[in-house]
Amino acid sequence: MDLSDKMLPFDIVSPEGKAKALAERVKTRRLEMNLTQEGISVRSGLPLATYRRFERTGMISLDGLLHIAYALDALNDFDHLFESPKYASMNEALEANQKDRKRGKRNE
Repeated sequence: MDLSDKMLPFDIVSPEGKAKALAERVKTRRLEMNLTQEGISVRSGLPLATYRRFERTGMISLDGLLHIAYALDALNDFDHLFESPKYASMNEALEANQKDRKRGKRNE
């Protein structure tokens, strides 16, 4: 058994891997809408080179990603990112608040 058989693929759990997977989903959505890279560039207001780099590497600014999402009618997908948890009851919310109250450490 090879060591690589026991390891999770690094790119699946890394920020870089998530960025590349996101770029692939954007590309799929773009193609489903029959848009060329140039077409999405025009619709989003981004330079073509910026959009091409995003599809190739997954790297883009948050502002650029929001413009792409707007052009692909997916801007509302950001509404649930970092959303606060929903609780079934007031007791559940109070218990979670008691357990999770922590302060961040100061950087010195």
